[in-house]
Amino acid sequence: MPTPSSLFDYVLPPERIAQHSAVPRDHSRLMVVDRGTGGWSHKKFFEIADELNAGDVLVLNNTKVFKARLQGTVDEKEIELFLLRPLDEDGNKSVWEAMAKPGRRLNLRSKIILSPTLYAVAIKKTDTFQVQFNATIDHVFSYADKHGEIPVPPYVDEKPAELDQYQTVYARERGSVAAPTAGFHFTDTLIATLKSKGVQFEFVTLHVGLGTFRPMKSETIEEHVMHEEWVDVSAEVAGRINQAKAEGRRVIAVGTTTVRVLEGSLQRAAGSLQLEEESSSTGLPAVSCLLPASGYTGPINLFITPGFNFKIIDGLITNFHLPKSTLLVLVSSFLGREKTLACYQEAIKEGYRYYSFGDAMFIR
Repeated sequence: MPTPSSLFDYVLPPERIAQHSAVPRDHSRLMVVDRGTGGWSHKKFFEIADELNAGDVLVLNNTKVFKARLQGTVDEKEIELFLLRPLDEDGNKSVWEAMAKPGRRLNLRSKIILSPTLYAVAIKKTDTFQVQFNATIDHVFSYADKHGEIPVPPYVDEKPAELDQYQTVYARERGSVAAPTAGFHFTDTLIATLKSKGVQFEFVTLHVGLGTFRPMKSETIEEHVMHEEWVDVSAEVAGRINQAKAEGRRVIAVGTTTVRVLEGSLQRAAGSLQLEEESSSTGLPAVSCLLPASGYTGPINLFITPGFNFKIIDGLITNFHLPKSTLLVLVSSFLGREKTLACYQEAIKEGYRYYSFGDAMFIR
């Protein structure tokens, strides 16, 4: 039976939308939630050190945001080109997936002038655009980082002055158009404290794109289609996570993007999303370990919905997400919809800050 997207709706007072991170970041609030009972307690984020044990594995997304919003003109009229991801490179030209605002000004073969020496031509249109630059991928990245605007969400009115304000302290791999915001709460000091306690840190990469932040517009969650996003899980990281699982140690994902990398890579290891289900009827063993992954691998566009069988993560650190978003659906799939919405209402009552720069939950 189809699941109405309205089941994942809630009302948030506008004043609960955070406009900047807590200072220092690890002094944001933390709701610790028991996955079994749905019970909660209230803490500061740095107190997560009391909730983690030696041998626990924290898996974090080390993607790095670039200044994806570019201002240009088409036929001398202003237009914003929002770069999503590079698609191809041939010689001194590169093709990118992008969105345009206002989109009506961009037609096939429209020429977007960005500077006296840089331009792009629209070559394909679906729900997004494909544009071809007269420059390499690295050149476009360099131009964007120098002249582009920080791609903060539309509900953030206080635009950050520096890109570091919309970046995790461990960001390394450039390519995201939105930050993996659950990681905002970690500071260098907190990371050092956790490592000294014996908590193991592992890093994967998912370049956040349209698949993560595109809202659900369909009446049922089954109608929503996730876009692919670029991922990387090294052989070394996969091996260490597999070892932790074999030893019965907890694997805790920091952020919903990390969840999709881990669980989606597991699906890739199984060969297809259907293999495990088929194995139960054939008697063949199901694959239950991670394999390395790199690139736009199909299972990473996995939309995790209620009923999903989590095989890798034992806990989740995450922010409070927008109503009727795929992120809220994922959290509800892990914790349970009713428990999740009850936690959200408690957080609103207790004055928690919401969304990208807001407070956090630790679901254990």
